[in-house]
Amino acid sequence: MNLRNCSRCGKMFNYIGGQPICEPCKKAIEEDFQRVKAYIQDNPGADLKQIAEDNEVTTKQIQQWVREERLMFSENSPLQMTCEKCGDRILTGRFCAKCKAAMANNLNNTFAKPQPAIQQPVKQDKKAGMRFLDT
Repeated sequence: MNLRNCSRCGKMFNYIGGQPICEPCKKAIEEDFQRVKAYIQDNPGADLKQIAEDNEVTTKQIQQWVREERLMFSENSPLQMTCEKCGDRILTGRFCAKCKAAMANNLNNTFAKPQPAIQQPVKQDKKAGMRFLDT
């Protein structure tokens, strides 16, 4: 059994994997998420600070949900998220579509099976036989 302290409330719990957060805290975070999601749908022009204050969550938590692609802002939203690679404006996630495609392509090329080299037929010398080295 792997016991850990919850990083949110400090209580001990049986850690299985993922974030070190107990089940009651995970449920509370999910409820916060649903509340923030509904708030953004009702108030598409709200800024990050206003969303955080009105829903009693941290701006860091909202940014995490955006980076995880759980939240997506509209085109006319005052929130400005930028691609971590090129700096272009994005609505959700960590990277823009171009950078995601480039990274996926690079990854595919890295793990692609190497093509076997075309082998030239070896020329045989008719007089070739077993040879010995003088010792």
